[in-house]
Amino acid sequence: MRIGAQTLTLLGSPRIFLILRSLAEGTKGQRELRRDAGAPAQSTLRGHLRTLEESGIVARRRLDSFPGTLEYDLTEAGRELIVVAACLERWLSEAPREGFELGSDPARAAIKGLVDGWSAAVLTALADGPLSLTELDKRISAISYPTLERCLETMRLAEQLDVGARSSRGTPYALTDWLRRGLTPLALAARWEHRHRPDGVESICQGDIDDAILLGGPLFKLEGRLSGVCQLAVRIPAGKKHRRALGFLEVRDGRMTFASSLPEAEPDVLASGTVDSWFSTLIDADTTGLRLDGDRKLAGAVLASFHEALFRG
Repeated sequence: MRIGAQTLTLLGSPRIFLILRSLAEGTKGQRELRRDAGAPAQSTLRGHLRTLEESGIVARRRLDSFPGTLEYDLTEAGRELIVVAACLERWLSEAPREGFELGSDPARAAIKGLVDGWSAAVLTALADGPLSLTELDKRISAISYPTLERCLETMRLAEQLDVGARSSRGTPYALTDWLRRGLTPLALAARWEHRHRPDGVESICQGDIDDAILLGGPLFKLEGRLSGVCQLAVRIPAGKKHRRALGFLEVRDGRMTFASSLPEAEPDVLASGTVDSWFSTLIDADTTGLRLDGDRKLAGAVLASFHEALFRG
């Protein structure tokens, strides 16, 4: 799974979410957790708790001697995960027509659509405009045609795609703005994974950064008529060296386009930093960890637009 996907999948499990919500209130024993989680079988509850404990999200302690009484509490990582869950809840509540409640089957399906689309690069392929299933199959060679078809159907049922009129090219699919705003919980989940490194999670890479910018592009809008080129540099550890992942944002009359190669114009500003400092900029609007060289007004407006688009309110 790509960065962020495993965490959102975990939160999409109804029992897991109910356990976390219960523990957010404070320390609980197994009886209380079982009641708050909808009275699952004891073995099911223990399995979920074991998963959370192995992931460093929950800690247990024995109150007295064997057989004793076990109590559970959230770790620091678990408390941070509650913040991710709250963001995911908000995104689900903004679903078209009617919101979804985290922990429900429709919410689980919507999370699956977001996660599968992100992991299979469907979101990236559709980021620039509508494509048919056949066109997607040509662009995404690493995923089989049936898998892409199932992914599109999941996203379509969750109302995450706009479906156009069928033509000789097939039926075109386009991303909804609501699906694009799924980048917000994805970003928080990615930061959580980057900080806590759960087993089986890939490290963040240049492709993740490029794809996130492409996905969020139409949401990033500037006030006024600023123009210029902003070069982005992200220092990603690669063994004992640091690799710089570069991209370029070209701003014209308040609209931004992203390219991995240098546009015709020379950059007006360079914004560079570590993965952690970029997360702080995007999520917390804290640019103190970045190095800004050049037109700081343009850089400030671009960076503020990222945060405003994804984390307004």
